[in-house]
Amino acid sequence: MAGFRLLVGLGNPGNEYENTRHNAGAQWIEALARQSQCLLRSEKKFSGQFGKVSIAGEECYLLIPTTYMNLSGKAVQAVCQFYKIPPEEVLVIHDELDIPPGTAKLKKGGGHGGHNGLKDIIAKLANNREFGRLRIGIGHPGHASQVANYVLKKAAPDDFAKTEQTIDESLRYVDDIVKGNLNPVMNQLHSFKA
Repeated sequence: MAGFRLLVGLGNPGNEYENTRHNAGAQWIEALARQSQCLLRSEKKFSGQFGKVSIAGEECYLLIPTTYMNLSGKAVQAVCQFYKIPPEEVLVIHDELDIPPGTAKLKKGGGHGGHNGLKDIIAKLANNREFGRLRIGIGHPGHASQVANYVLKKAAPDDFAKTEQTIDESLRYVDDIVKGNLNPVMNQLHSFKA
């Protein structure tokens, strides 16, 4: 199976959103950039923070859209067009309400599950849903009406620490993820609990 050439971490720009639950994906890319000593630069034509890195011998692109979450697709579309990257070679890292903090799930394809960032990416990739997703659990506030508020708040220190541990754990598998060896990663990662 083909691997991933573009790794996209979703979040909202600006200090007020830093370390909020909705920014778990952006946090993941920041951690990967630190780990691989890659400098993310603000890139206007991609509407995001952008960097190039070599992972497992493959050249990969790292992207954190600096549009707001619900416009994430604009940045993804721009990079895909510029570098001729098909949706199948894109991995989107995002926060996931349906799984608890301290867990992560990896999958290929699927719907948007109400996530505004995914919704926009699917729309901008001409409704192609075949990109990969690494879902970082943030838990659910219990009621749909509380979701908007919940995702834009900083997690409790305990939950935040769990998210950081989950990010560290999933980064251990980044070589396999980039190469597209998803099954062994899923077996390991899906049983991990911070």
